[in-house]
Amino acid sequence: MVRGDTGGWRNARVLRAGSQRGAAARGRALTTILIVEDDAPLRRALRMALGARDLQVVEASSGEEGLALAAARQVEVVLLDLGLPGMDGLKTLTELRRFSEVPVIVLTARDQQHDKVSALDAGADDYVTKPFDVEELLARVRATLRRSPTPKSGPTSVRHGELVIDLENRHVMLAGMPVHLTKTELSLLETLVTNPGKLLTHEYLLKRVWGPAYGTESNYLRVYIRQLRQKLGDDAAGPRLILTEPGIGYRWIADDERS
Repeated sequence: MVRGDTGGWRNARVLRAGSQRGAAARGRALTTILIVEDDAPLRRALRMALGARDLQVVEASSGEEGLALAAARQVEVVLLDLGLPGMDGLKTLTELRRFSEVPVIVLTARDQQHDKVSALDAGADDYVTKPFDVEELLARVRATLRRSPTPKSGPTSVRHGELVIDLENRHVMLAGMPVHLTKTELSLLETLVTNPGKLLTHEYLLKRVWGPAYGTESNYLRVYIRQLRQKLGDDAAGPRLILTEPGIGYRWIADDERS
């Protein structure tokens, strides 16, 4: 397990481990991970784990430093600590989203639900609570890399077994038969399907589908999710399509997450 001890400050640096030099020599482009974390021992542990897997690591010990690196370099994933000194992680994330859609995995010692929801609403793609297992974090990084970059136009259709969702023409087929969805149900389904594997909070879904006045009506959203599941043949007890994250939101289960 990796635990976040109090660490000092360090200037931003780029790791070029031996394995990374080897990857470059073999002509493979290096995937770059930006770590924004003030805990030096934790940064060092992450640097070693990521570097051993042919990932280039860029380090920053403050939010301001992290934003400068994110603006100056091409990075594929950001690992962001919420408990940064000065500009905290949530503020850093908010500022990052002003100019970048790079995937962000939040690292936090805060296990309160509202902290996680706030980070996700601010634009985080995933979160890991400290102390965490390095292999779990690496698995989440791999999953994030598989899902990105997502084309702005998105997929025109999604298939899962006998379910076919035609996003361009906005109709759904199940076992060769049309599934009749309301306009709101279609909008909700489209929002989920075009963000596979990403945890979407109640507030995000409500505001995205119903508008800015509907940020807190989670019971309202729950009714529509239940209706969608029924019409799509999904089961909340053993979901294949829509996964509930209790008290937080919902995920459309990505293909690589399905057993």
